[in-house]
Amino acid sequence: MILEEIAAFAARRVARAKELVSPGKLREAALSLPKGDLRFAKALRADGTSLICEVKKASPSKGIISEEFPYLAIARDYEAAGADCISCLTEPKWFLGSDEIFREIRGAVSTPMLRKDFTVDEYQLYEAKVLGADAVLLICALLDTKTIARYLEICDALGLSALAEAHDETEIESALQAGAKLIGVNNRNLKNFTVDFENAARLRGKIPSSALFVAESGVAGAQDIARLKAAGADAVLVGEALMRAPNRRAALLEFRRAAQ
Repeated sequence: MILEEIAAFAARRVARAKELVSPGKLREAALSLPKGDLRFAKALRADGTSLICEVKKASPSKGIISEEFPYLAIARDYEAAGADCISCLTEPKWFLGSDEIFREIRGAVSTPMLRKDFTVDEYQLYEAKVLGADAVLLICALLDTKTIARYLEICDALGLSALAEAHDETEIESALQAGAKLIGVNNRNLKNFTVDFENAARLRGKIPSSALFVAESGVAGAQDIARLKAAGADAVLVGEALMRAPNRRAALLEFRRAAQ
């Protein structure tokens, strides 16, 4: 399965990173930084349905999405058009992202940012903090409940928001038991990368009002944003539709109108 391949590669990436910077040194560096104020999660509590806009060059299911990939211009367009948050892929093999891309975007915009990667080791949480992230992704299909809970404790200590991503009822229950307060329901099944656009709406009732609900994947246009808003989404993560739009600012402004 592709998810297992990505996770195994992530583990090898972490092992190499630890050879360059020891876990102890990285943890010390992360904890020496000012504690975050959870501004990523705060941004998603705004009126209407918030929009998390994604910067990504490629994906396993679509291949190359943006040949030229002017990522700084993309991020600036998102910020100018009122994105509530920005998601940036740092997975290098299948998504062609990097920590350097994230770092450059972080230096160019002030919008809250999610470091979107495949977290398989707590080392990556400290990496995210040092990179300037406001939030990290925890994929429930990769992590058991106990591990999610431990990672959430680390995120709390660093002041990072943690988006716990689920695809089905069992994974939602695991996230809730772990104490997650920000839960994304992915319309894409990461085990085979098929998309069921109704998945997030179908599972909305499984998430209590005490948690923020983020609908992820499958948005093609403003009408999809409107449907997810009607389904009760606190936020929607949009990637490919914006990355492929001839005019990203115009497309995002249209999406924002649908989200209000």
